[in-house]
Amino acid sequence: MEYELNYNEIQKEAKKKNRQQSLRIFFGRGVTVKLCSAILVLFVVLSLLLPLVMNLDPNSQDLVNRLAAPSAEHWFGTDYLGRDVFARIIYGGRVSLMVSLLAGTFAAAVGIVLGLIAGFFGGIVSRTIMAATDVILSIPNMVFTMIIAAIMGRSVVSLTIAIGIGMVPTYIRMVNGQILQLKENDYVVASTLVGQSSLKILFKHLLPNAFPSLIVLYTINLGNAIMTESSLSYLGVGINPPTATWGNMVSDAYAYLYLAPRLAIIPGICIIVLIIAFNIVGDGLRDSLDPRLRGKL
Repeated sequence: MEYELNYNEIQKEAKKKNRQQSLRIFFGRGVTVKLCSAILVLFVVLSLLLPLVMNLDPNSQDLVNRLAAPSAEHWFGTDYLGRDVFARIIYGGRVSLMVSLLAGTFAAAVGIVLGLIAGFFGGIVSRTIMAATDVILSIPNMVFTMIIAAIMGRSVVSLTIAIGIGMVPTYIRMVNGQILQLKENDYVVASTLVGQSSLKILFKHLLPNAFPSLIVLYTINLGNAIMTESSLSYLGVGINPPTATWGNMVSDAYAYLYLAPRLAIIPGICIIVLIIAFNIVGDGLRDSLDPRLRGKL
C-alpha cells in the first residue's frame, strides 16, 4: 500500500513538471507566440463579454448618418445603412469564432474516431473509410462545403456542419497515419500480449501519443474554418443577412471600396490576424506538447 501511494505521488509530480515544462517552452518561443495568444484571448473576450457591458446593436440603422467617418459615437464609423461598424465587427467575430470552434470540434470528434478505427483494425473497414476519405479529398474543399451548405440551408447550424464535414478527412488521414506507425511500438505489442482490450489500447496508449499533432491540426483547422465561413458569406452562400459576419461585411462593402474602403479593410484585417494567430499558437503547442520536439523547433 505504501509503495502504491509513493508511486501515485511520483506520477502526480511528474505530470506537474511536464505541465510546467510545456508552459515554459510554449511561452519561451519568443514574443510572436505571446502576441498571438494575447490576440486570441482578446478576440474571445471582446466577442463574448463586450456586448454585455456596452449597448451594441449590429442591425440598428441610421440612414441619416450612413457612411459616417469614425467618431466617438461610432468608433469605426457606419456602413451604407448607417449601422455601427464596430458593433458588427464584434458580433461578426462572435459568429466566426462560434462556427469555427463548433465545426472544428465536430470534425475532430468524427475524424479521430474513424481514423483510430481505420488505423488500428485495418482490413475492409480501413479500406472503406480511407476510400470515402479519398473521394471527399478529391473534391475541392470550398466546392464540397458550398454544395453541402446549399443543400442544408444558410443557417449557423447548417454552415457549421457543412464546414465540419469538409474538415473530417484531414483528421482521418492524420490519425490513420499516426496509428499505423505507433501500433508497431513495443509497448503496444506488450499491451496486446497481456490481454488489454482494443479500446484501452486505442485511448490509453495510441491516442495520447498522437495528440500533439492533432492539437496543431485542430488549431490550423480553426483558422481554415474562419476563412471558409468568411468566403462562403462573401460568395452569398453563407449565413443569411442581416446576421453580422466578417465575410458578409466584406461582400457588402465591395460596392463602396472607393467611398469607404475601411468597410472592407477592417473585417479583412480581423480575418487575416485571427487565422495567423491560430496557426502560430498551434505550432507553439506542438513544440511544447510533443516530447520528441520539445524545445527543438
